This record gives sequence, structure tokens and C-alpha cells, in this order.
Amino acid sequence: MNKPSSSRPRDERIVLVALGGNLPTEHGPPRRTLEAALREMDAKGIRVVAVSRFYRTPPVSPHEQPDFVNAVAQVETDLGPAALLAVLHEIERLFGRERRLRWYERTLDLDLLDCRGEVVEAEGARGADAGTGPLPLALPHPGIAERGFVLVPLKDVAPDWRHPVTGKNVDGLIEALPPEALEGIEPLKP
Repeated sequence: MNKPSSSRPRDERIVLVALGGNLPTEHGPPRRTLEAALREMDAKGIRVVAVSRFYRTPPVSPHEQPDFVNAVAQVETDLGPAALLAVLHEIERLFGRERRLRWYERTLDLDLLDCRGEVVEAEGARGADAGTGPLPLALPHPGIAERGFVLVPLKDVAPDWRHPVTGKNVDGLIEALPPEALEGIEPLKP
């Protein structure tokens, strides 16, 4: 069972959720789908406090597919991390998310990036070896420090955020990325 670590003080305010998608849904193109997903989060008691700009991002995948639209939301909720992740997965299913292949095109992807600074060690296979089902809870999100498509919008919504394990701030994490991790990331026009 995943257990939170108490090695760092928790930040009771910051809960961050990444949103992404590159396939249309009944709500329209990916940006409209992400906007509808934010409304669904509010309807399920996950109060959206702030949302980054929406970004067009190239896929980071061995599979040929359309560009993604990505954003990050800061939310407030009384749910614990595991319950919150379960609700996010439920919303993905409501929006037609099918888990066929890892890193494949999708209607909606909701990733719990950080939940009040809690640290939960990742268990089981990750990455290409993880299969197609939802990944078990791990906090902060294990790929957060390597993903320009997450860090750039995260900076919009939480510019003072620090990685709960390394203590690095979001600017430092972005600066440490290889240039190709930032290539093609462009804000969409409002």
C-alpha cells in the first residue's frame, strides 16, 4: 500500500492536475473537451481555483498522432489523493478515454501532479512496461520533472511551486530540461 511520507511539510493549499487530449469528443476539439472536463471536475466537488493557458504541444510518443492540447489546473478538494485520482479516472472514462496503448492518442488525460505536497512512492511498472490500465497513485507525478508540456502550463498557474521531493522550483525544472522537451510548445489564442 502507498503511504505518504512526512519528510517534508505538506502544503495544504496546492493540488495540481494536468489536463491533456488530442482527439475530439462530443464536446468538440481537444480544447473544448478540456474546458468541459474542468466543468465536470467542479460538478464532482473538485473546485477549480485557477487554470493555465491552453497550449498546443507535440506528442511525446513513438506513435504518430495529432498534436495535444495541454493545461494545468489548481484545484481545491476535501478528497485525499487516492480518492481524487479515482474521480479523475472516472471523468476520463466519461469523456471516452480508452487505454489501448501507453502514450497513444486520447480524448482526455487527467494526471494528479501534486496533492498538498504529499509524497507517495511509485509502485509497480511505469513507462512502457506499465501496460494499458490506469497507473497506481504516485506523488508527485513521477514524470513531472521531465515534461515540458506539464511544466510550462504549471508555471502559469503555480509559479512558486516547488517539487516536493527535490525542492527545485518550477523555473529550475524548466531550465534543466533538454531543448527538445520545450520544442513546439505554443500557447493557444484565447
